[in-house]
Amino acid sequence: MSASYEKTDGFNRRAFLKGSGAVAAAASLHQQASEVSAADSKEVVSGSKKITLNVNGEDVSVEVEPRTTLLEALRYQLDLTGAKPVSMDGSSGASTVLINGKPKMASTTLAIACRRKEITTVEGLGTDIPKAFVEADAQQCGFCTPGFVVAVSAFLDKNPDASNDEIRNGLNGNICRCGTYSNVIDAVTNVVKGG
Repeated sequence: MSASYEKTDGFNRRAFLKGSGAVAAAASLHQQASEVSAADSKEVVSGSKKITLNVNGEDVSVEVEPRTTLLEALRYQLDLTGAKPVSMDGSSGASTVLINGKPKMASTTLAIACRRKEITTVEGLGTDIPKAFVEADAQQCGFCTPGFVVAVSAFLDKNPDASNDEIRNGLNGNICRCGTYSNVIDAVTNVVKGG
């Protein structure tokens, strides 16, 4: 039976598979060698380095080490103290900023990774959401408020007609230790209703 599958013109399936396997192996080895060569040629960054960040529509220079977080660069070099160092793992949401329009935790984002990206902090947002927070008494100590305001801004950009349940689900990454959640929902609902 196997003889019936073998062709007599010098080309057969078994030879084709052996040849294509060898080509694939050679291509894989070449790719691995290229990756090792590229890794060897990359410069290892150490010490401080001056970089440019686009923050609130302006290009600004900061001096960072590879481990410098965006939160540290914003607070300690640019005096933008809205984002707060409540939890360095980002679980509180207090360090929320917008990076290319998406909410991210500045405490867990490296500053050097933010080059050529648009960063918006609470200081760069309009006044309608902060005003709604004040009118609804949606803050007590105020430490979480900037993170909430940025998160609300990002949420409402995607969900301008959100319901109360959608608002609750959309803001579940931000924690208020004072427990003013119902007032936060009221503030966001007022913004949705245009109040």
